[in-house]
Amino acid sequence: MDDRKIRVGITHGDICGVGYEVILKTFAEPTMCDLCIPVLYGSPKTAAFHRKTLNLPTNFSMVNSPADAQSGRLNMICCYDEEIKIDFGQATEESGKAAMISLQRAMEDYKKGEIDVLVTAPVNKSCMQGADSRFVGHTEYLEHEVGEGNESLMILMSSIMRVALVTTHVPVKEIASQITQEKIARKIKIFNQSLKDDFTISIPRVAVLSLNPHCGDNGLLGEEEKEIIVPAIEEMREQGIQCFGPFASDGFFGSGMYTHFDGVLAMYHDQGLTAFKALSGDEGVNFTAGLPLVRTSPDHGTAYDIAGKGQANENSFRQAVYTAIDVWRNREINKKVYANPMKIVSQEREGRGRRGDKELVE
Repeated sequence: MDDRKIRVGITHGDICGVGYEVILKTFAEPTMCDLCIPVLYGSPKTAAFHRKTLNLPTNFSMVNSPADAQSGRLNMICCYDEEIKIDFGQATEESGKAAMISLQRAMEDYKKGEIDVLVTAPVNKSCMQGADSRFVGHTEYLEHEVGEGNESLMILMSSIMRVALVTTHVPVKEIASQITQEKIARKIKIFNQSLKDDFTISIPRVAVLSLNPHCGDNGLLGEEEKEIIVPAIEEMREQGIQCFGPFASDGFFGSGMYTHFDGVLAMYHDQGLTAFKALSGDEGVNFTAGLPLVRTSPDHGTAYDIAGKGQANENSFRQAVYTAIDVWRNREINKKVYANPMKIVSQEREGRGRRGDKELVE
């Protein structure tokens, strides 16, 4: 495996939120730069303002491109020169523009192969739409930009569970119309493959949640379980995927059943993420599966209520960096393992044979 340090691209997110705070706090710890070469896409003026306001010790070095980034320090690429007013805790058009510029520059460098993974600080979607009307979330944006025809999957993960979503940023009144057997089956496939490739779980066990209360009560509270979700589960099980359900989400999380599975597939955003965030504390990470790009982010938002106060906990952002590095390495290992599996098997057999001969002689 390539032992070089991974170049981690970092977008600064909403400059009126806690993005810079959690980034600067994370890389105030010198050992973080021993794990990777961080490349922050932002503004030195904006970063310096946050650093001074929050009285943080973190230094950064300006570089022109990721190729110039140095090991052992936080590197920054200047994405814009103009001064932008920072109103902590306020959603502004300027903050959305700055966040979009950072993301676009990071994606340009990723497409050129200059960064390996991407960690995104939190943004305000309404502000981002002011800068780009197509933006409805990082997951959807990245699928469009670098998906190469692949469908993405949002996974929220911590040390205790991984929760994926069939639908993401969709109004509640539209959820049922977007739940189809085909879509659920695709999401189960992506989830299963990600658990194998990205998290090295050989035979994943995936739990699938119901859409309606009490799993529809045999049609009394909805037909989606019988007509859509169960057929999708059965279809995937016929293809060898270990998936189970549907389970009513309240009893599933309340009884601790999630501890028996490698992943949980929820039908919609709040169904899965409310329980996830309540149980995972401040260590949650948002991971975008199914794409060539490894992208993670902290599982919290801009936290306007505490922006500029120095109260933000950086643990989720730090875990996002760790996860991006781990997933990239796991994928690299898989590439080597599956590049020529017959050769690897033959070498292993030859090795066993030689050891056996030696033991026989002795």
